[in-house]
Amino acid sequence: MAWHPDVRYDDLPLLPPRVELESRRVLKATIGARDALARFDARARALPNPTVLINAIPLLEAQASSEIENIVTTTDELFSAAVTDVAATPAAREALRYRSALRRGYEQVGRRPLTANTAAEVCAVIRGHDEGFRRGEVFIGDPATRRRVYTPPAGREAMDRLLDNWSAFLNEPTDLDPLVRMAAAHYQFEAIHPFTDGNGRTGRIMNVLMLCDAGLLHLPLLYLSRYIIESKDEYYRLLRTVTADGAWEDWVLYVIEGVRATCVRTSELIDRIEDVQATVLDDIRGVVGSANHDLAALLMEHPYARSLDVMERCGVSRPTAVKWLRGLVAGGTLHELKIGRQVLFINQPMMSVLTD
Repeated sequence: MAWHPDVRYDDLPLLPPRVELESRRVLKATIGARDALARFDARARALPNPTVLINAIPLLEAQASSEIENIVTTTDELFSAAVTDVAATPAAREALRYRSALRRGYEQVGRRPLTANTAAEVCAVIRGHDEGFRRGEVFIGDPATRRRVYTPPAGREAMDRLLDNWSAFLNEPTDLDPLVRMAAAHYQFEAIHPFTDGNGRTGRIMNVLMLCDAGLLHLPLLYLSRYIIESKDEYYRLLRTVTADGAWEDWVLYVIEGVRATCVRTSELIDRIEDVQATVLDDIRGVVGSANHDLAALLMEHPYARSLDVMERCGVSRPTAVKWLRGLVAGGTLHELKIGRQVLFINQPMMSVLTD
């Protein structure tokens, strides 16, 4: 049966598609993307303190991925809420659940196969409760006009068949490049739309997990959602053209370019973060009288920090911690912010880099 936006797509074709996914253009694109990915992965792994990235980039990814779904929060709100949820907005709390879901999924990589059940567990963390796979229809379209742009499959037999096939596609031996397999799997996941909500965010987390599972990433640091935000119309247009016209090549090329561009951008971010780390260490030397690497690491790993964090990390008394922090405030490195009873000290150079 031909696809129609108003009819549930129980006949969504199984994976792999019956077309040549690795065209000459696609294969050429994978070379550049794989090179950029390998360089980025090596760069991230060589960092003396990768925790800086492990803490920061998933938060940025959480913010961007949530923004795609119109859940909007600022970077400052998000980093503040990561330390204390006093006065945290609902959007910030929801974005933080995305980061928790990413970590939950990453913990499973290498321990058990990635499957639809992995996606269900990730989605449950994102949403804060577990509804499992949906069994009814969902509306995708213009809420004002009620005009549908797509109706996902909904029949129980169809959903079970498609999810089993999706899980098998992720794990079966194949000659497909992992980037191509990820692109195909992402389209199919969004087309199945297995949950009542959270499909986009879950699908984007699964992208990262697939690359980690394939051994192309050793840390879950591929910040793809920003690329999607910047080309949101194209993202949805290409998804629709795969459904309507079987136009797989353009979709796969789009995803591969996203990987390449994101690797380049994030590598540049690492360079800027390292510059900030050197500057912060110099500022600490001027305030503390020595290069206190524990204090520098804390302020880089947690751009919103408390005096209690300094006490625990550096093994100093509260007066000493406060003296150091306020000395850095006086020098312009930190900004002091009071939220309720909490006093936070913000690493301004780091936040400037992260919000650029």
